[in-house]
Amino acid sequence: MTAGRAAVPQEPEDRLHRYYADPAVRRRIGEYLGSRSGEATAVFVSDPAPARDRPFQPLPAGKLWELLDARLEAARSLWDRASLIAHLDLEHVHFDRPWEPLADPERSERLQRPLADALAGILAEHGIAPLHLLTGRGHHFVWRIERGSRACRELAALGTLSENLRRLYATPQPPFGEAVGEELGVAQQGLGKVLEALAHRALALAAGRSAVPLQLTAVTVGPGPNGREIVSLDLSQFGDPLHDRGIRIPFTAYLKGAHLGAPPEVQERPLVVLPVVAGDERAARAAMHDLDLAAAFARRAAAAIPEASRATEDLIAAYLDSDLAAFHALYEAVEPEPPERWPEIYDRLDLSVLPLCARRVLEEPNDLLLQPAVIQLVVRTLLAEGWHPRHIAGLIASKYGRDHGWLPGIHFHDPGVRADFYVRLFAGLVATGLDELVDFNCQSTREKGLCPGLACGWDLRNLAGCLCEGGGHG
Repeated sequence: MTAGRAAVPQEPEDRLHRYYADPAVRRRIGEYLGSRSGEATAVFVSDPAPARDRPFQPLPAGKLWELLDARLEAARSLWDRASLIAHLDLEHVHFDRPWEPLADPERSERLQRPLADALAGILAEHGIAPLHLLTGRGHHFVWRIERGSRACRELAALGTLSENLRRLYATPQPPFGEAVGEELGVAQQGLGKVLEALAHRALALAAGRSAVPLQLTAVTVGPGPNGREIVSLDLSQFGDPLHDRGIRIPFTAYLKGAHLGAPPEVQERPLVVLPVVAGDERAARAAMHDLDLAAAFARRAAAAIPEASRATEDLIAAYLDSDLAAFHALYEAVEPEPPERWPEIYDRLDLSVLPLCARRVLEEPNDLLLQPAVIQLVVRTLLAEGWHPRHIAGLIASKYGRDHGWLPGIHFHDPGVRADFYVRLFAGLVATGLDELVDFNCQSTREKGLCPGLACGWDLRNLAGCLCEGGGHG
């Protein structure tokens, strides 16, 4: 067994190798890579679970079978030579028992159903028929927008690039020394805004219909009857440069249980990512845990990413008419301070005027400032103190950009992109009223484990009141 790989028992490992040798399975995997005349349009493949001892390493798509032989699971790049890939990732996240969705998949699916239906309904309303994948913990909805299409040009008009990101997208990247290019990079940023607005609509439709909180990204919450858990609509791919992110490949194994420390009976259960055919999730779910059934399923279940450029134009139009688009314009009307001005601006922030929970984060950012719930706490606090959200992003980027023991490529790939994404996300929820601030109080902060436990004389409810009165734009 390759060092560092998830601990898969030998007999199931042998079965996976035989499964990957099936011609139908190999054909479907090739479809997802965008194979055209034997060449993939996906720029690279990679391990879907990089770690400190196994950093992210993009490999040529032609190395996929070697990767699966060594690692048993794989992802393809979001970066594609022919298209801009749109991807929505919905999953059940349990903070106390991370493997819980794998241990009780029926309950996990019930919790996700309202948000999954809301997403599917909105996409159908706009004429988008994505490839719908079932993973071990949730759903992926994937479609593509042709490069050079009108939709891709409209997305590029919506996007903005920092100077650092502009340089990155002009720089040759592994594995082939290709550059993303400004045109595709800025379109991907525009796509992030459009999908953020789509996510707002889906959360509003599904509100109150799940037994657990619904969140954008994996935001820690207080405990419920079954512990601390949420259903997350994860857009965090837009918090990293395009060339640093991948998505799981259908008809490949999902070994997350081993990575999450699941009990042996959960780890040993076969699990394969499969597409939904003609809306029939039951057939895909029946085959996910049986490699023979999964191989048979490959004979009738296509895995090519569908093209939806024209339909995406309608989704873009809906975004332009949204309150979130108006907030994005206000957000980008201000520039954060450049690094050369950090010492005289962000470094001079008087932390003593902040509640201890927020002060601690800014004094000791690693690893607190890697947690979405912590970033949300800082964003809410500073918005209530009158900060413009773009300067909150600048402050957080300044913490990422200093030597606090960060591990580049493990903790984040680009400080400015990461800070901008999360601050815009959380400030946008406040600005549009979708974040009702019900957990912006001291009790909830303690339940999330974010309170230092020392009396500081602050009551976060007062800050929440300031946000409700001021609208949250800063």
